[in-house]
Amino acid sequence: MSPHNLGWIAHTVGGTLSGPPGVPQDELAGLEVTGPVVFDSRDAAPGALFAAFPGASADGHEFVRDALARGAVAVLAAPDDAYRAPWADRGTVATVTVADGDLLRALSALARAHLALLPRTTVIGLTGSAGKTTTKDLIGRLARELGPTVAPKGSFNNELGFPITALRTDEDTRYLVAEMGARGIGHITHLTTIAPPRIGVVLNVGSAHLGEFGSVEAIAEAKGELVAAVPEAGSCNPDRDGVAILNADDPRVRAMAARTKGRVVLFGEASDAAVRAEQVQIGPDGRASFTLMYRDGDGPQRHPVTLRLVGEHQVANALAAAATGLELGLSGETVAKVLSAAEPDSKWRMAIGESADGVTIVNDAYNANPESMRAALKTLATMTRSRPGARSWAVLGPMAELGAAAAVEHDAIGRLAVRLNISQTVAVGVGAAAIHSGASMEGSYDGESVAVPDVDAALAFVRSGARPGDVVLVKASRYIGLESLAAALLERAASGDGHGDFDLGAGDGGAPQARGAGGDVR
Repeated sequence: MSPHNLGWIAHTVGGTLSGPPGVPQDELAGLEVTGPVVFDSRDAAPGALFAAFPGASADGHEFVRDALARGAVAVLAAPDDAYRAPWADRGTVATVTVADGDLLRALSALARAHLALLPRTTVIGLTGSAGKTTTKDLIGRLARELGPTVAPKGSFNNELGFPITALRTDEDTRYLVAEMGARGIGHITHLTTIAPPRIGVVLNVGSAHLGEFGSVEAIAEAKGELVAAVPEAGSCNPDRDGVAILNADDPRVRAMAARTKGRVVLFGEASDAAVRAEQVQIGPDGRASFTLMYRDGDGPQRHPVTLRLVGEHQVANALAAAATGLELGLSGETVAKVLSAAEPDSKWRMAIGESADGVTIVNDAYNANPESMRAALKTLATMTRSRPGARSWAVLGPMAELGAAAAVEHDAIGRLAVRLNISQTVAVGVGAAAIHSGASMEGSYDGESVAVPDVDAALAFVRSGARPGDVVLVKASRYIGLESLAAALLERAASGDGHGDFDLGAGDGGAPQARGAGGDVR
């Protein structure tokens, strides 16, 4: 983050300054935060500002000493009555106390004011029901070809992670690639007020968070808030013109063209897409190749792309990134080269590993919704078909936040597994039981589908049956913690000594939650 003094920070967030006895107010006000803003004391670095969130099980102020030991110079805090217990050390540390206790609001205000001081930074906003983080990583790789870029690994797309990401920018940052998530109408609009996008990218509209939105139409309404926020096209300065990059193959996304004042660029396999994939082929390893096609002033341009990312669904993600890179001014040759070289940057997203005893593990356990679950199953089937004698294992946990549609959607996944000839389906946990029942109703027999109560039982079942050459897909919503199962399978093969030291539990949700050094602060 660009340096800001505590006086400016306190004024921006509506807070008051306090500090060690005897330190004059003007000296406190002049103390500069030169490092990152963090909500996890373990991420503190020299010059950092530590946001000490109140929590249900632990309060952030319990980890202030750890943050200071790692180099933090000040604390952003709530009043004592917001915490489970008063902060005993208040008054001994340079602190900005937010008067209304709303640290999320304070971080948003801080990020908004910070970015307003960086007119050279172009904000690229990105949303969609699936593929956001992978596409953000690809756009980040492309943007770095042109200059310093903030596009952090992982999924930092909610009301906490988003302003923290925006605050990583500084005077040298040319591009901020901002992933925007939503669990309700107005959420993306709020994020666009923090980091106003010049370019807005919408990947797809699916059923992720259907339980909270109530309908797919409401999800589309929320996703469209991004392109509604881009500036109008046609200004005297094309570097300030708004651009909406939309998936031509998704009717709900295509329809968002009516909601934007920016110039519309379509991507996809549709014949009218400005950035198009032709001759798409899926290799035996599940990786796609295609010809990237677009037009420029010299006419049609074509460049071959061979992805290292796994899954046919990565083609659409790559096209969205390609359209963005071309809008930024990269050549088609450079775009194709960068996309072809890109490896997964964020963890637990179709990550391929092979155990010492020859079992391939596909760890896609970061999160799950019906669309991403179907894409992962199709990739599993493709990968296994190319391996004579190999068996396909789908270890699937619940898909969260589907509301009244949960039973139907889980049932459909089980049926799809049968139609794809998945050798062994393992439904993990009560929430995934409908996967097993769906598979059974579709014609699974002789133990081809089983339901197990928890992650430990799933781990034991897979360990007892997987053999060299098999391919094991691991996928679920984050709260069940299936990523640890994938790690344990690989660890066992590497060390030969059981589980390894893994925590088989996980918190809820995929985006960051406030934490301290010793536990979650929510």
